[in-house]
Amino acid sequence: MDRVSVKLTVYFEDPFWVGIFERSIDEKLSVCKVIFGAEPKDNEVLNFVLNRYNKLRYSPEILNEKVSKEKINPKRIQRDVKKQLNNKGVGTKSWQALKLQQEQSKTIRKAKNKEQKELEKEKLYSLKQQKKREKHKGR
Repeated sequence: MDRVSVKLTVYFEDPFWVGIFERSIDEKLSVCKVIFGAEPKDNEVLNFVLNRYNKLRYSPEILNEKVSKEKINPKRIQRDVKKQLNNKGVGTKSWQALKLQQEQSKTIRKAKNKEQKELEKEKLYSLKQQKKREKHKGR
């Protein structure tokens, strides 16, 4: 059976408010970073989750060994939640996943730019050749 959990952390990263969605399916963690801009109110965050959650682009999955399959005491869960509320920032696994996503998008962007430059070069070359032919015809 798949064990799925989603966690949203909202924090201030000068000059914007940022939300980090951490999704773990079984032992795999993937992360998505969202920039809110101004400080989001609770109802705005809820509205965002309800309307735009399915459009989020998550990073590639990385292995997360921390997920346990045993039942946890409710008081332990309360303590963990309190700790997480006091803890500001995002876990290192999340940062690794974000970095991986950033690197992938960077390589895709570089490939697109390279292809676009090649097309532009070919276009300029063909234009130059055409001008040469026209000059030659005019003698």
